[in-house]
Amino acid sequence: MVDKALYLSGYRIRLGSSTDKKDTGRLHVDFAQARDDLYEWECKQRMLAREERHRRRMEEERLRPPSPPTVVHYSDHECSIVAEKLKDDSKFSEAVQTLLTWIERGEVNRRSANNFYSMIQSANSHVRRLVNEKAAHEKEMEEAKEKFKQALSGILIQFEQIVAVYHSASKQKAWDHFTKAQRKNISVWCKQAEEIRNIHNDELMGIRREEEMEMSDDEIEETTETKETEESALVSQAEALKEENDSLRWQLDAYRNEVELLKQEQGKAHRDDDPNKEQQLKLLQQALQGMQQHLLKVQEEYKRKEAELEKIKDDKLQVEKMLENLKEKESCASRLCASNQESDYPLEKTMNSSPIKSEREALLVGIISTFLHVHPFGASIEYICSYLHRLDNKICTSDVECLMSRLQHTFKQEMTGVGASLEKRWKFCGFEGLKLT
Repeated sequence: MVDKALYLSGYRIRLGSSTDKKDTGRLHVDFAQARDDLYEWECKQRMLAREERHRRRMEEERLRPPSPPTVVHYSDHECSIVAEKLKDDSKFSEAVQTLLTWIERGEVNRRSANNFYSMIQSANSHVRRLVNEKAAHEKEMEEAKEKFKQALSGILIQFEQIVAVYHSASKQKAWDHFTKAQRKNISVWCKQAEEIRNIHNDELMGIRREEEMEMSDDEIEETTETKETEESALVSQAEALKEENDSLRWQLDAYRNEVELLKQEQGKAHRDDDPNKEQQLKLLQQALQGMQQHLLKVQEEYKRKEAELEKIKDDKLQVEKMLENLKEKESCASRLCASNQESDYPLEKTMNSSPIKSEREALLVGIISTFLHVHPFGASIEYICSYLHRLDNKICTSDVECLMSRLQHTFKQEMTGVGASLEKRWKFCGFEGLKLT
């Protein structure tokens, strides 16, 4: 109240009756010079200041990024604790971080080397677990891909059916009976359905094309490996022949030089004086002719090998072009086959894959879903059948239970109660099952 009275200080008031002047008095409200509660008031002000500082500090700490946890110093006791944590999968990351910090700090010495080796060995034992987890996740990913592909195929089948309905309604026999606005709506719906169907079809073909590419990549790698081995063998043979050709050419040049020298010597001397020189000259000429013939054969072989190598390179390029054309043709053919199969037999696929066999079962599913929707805690099969018997006395309990068991994503059965009050209850789970399907 004192704080409120301070606001009245400085106002003028009228004293006495209404006939007096307006400005006859001025209010002055202030604290007394000697206050008994001054200490209490100062304490209150300090408390408010402390609360404000605490609030600001908490706000700064909340906005400050978290600092990494401190790592304890190495000791035998802490080493045993970390060794136990390394064996636990849930605490493995924390323990490995501690072990890494200790090693970087230089805690490894001759006395603690055995302890660190045992901890590293424990960390190594998790490699097999991680590999198995990776394999399990890859398997789950493949299963999810297959499930997504099957679901996408089912969606495409239903789109084909819807487009077929639009096309049949657009024929002249039925088209004349619709109004202008109805025809416009049907044409717009048909166009939208065809666009969405084409988008989904392209996505499905992309998935199948990726699978085919993976298979064809393996085959191409095998063929290219065989081609590379053959090519490397031919290249090595060609190099060997080239070296042999060069060596023979050098020998031939040497023989030619010797023959030239002998001819020069023979021109200086007479033929009758030294018959041995003529004999040597003949032998050298014969050897020279043999070397020339052998050189011609080697050159022919070298040219033949080069021609084979060029032919293999051309065949390799042709095979690569044929493989590319084959990939394009296979993708087009698979797309055409898939579209033809889906357009020829859409109804059979849906009827064979659907758990609902007739329109009567579809009506029962709708009625049961409505009944269980207003019973969120579930109901027994007898309670459900008693409700259905009011609509039709011919309904059998076993048929109803079999139908609900087939629809696992729509209805689920749970056990409630304990002991003698144990009871099986059916619940509607369509909202959760829609996400799973």
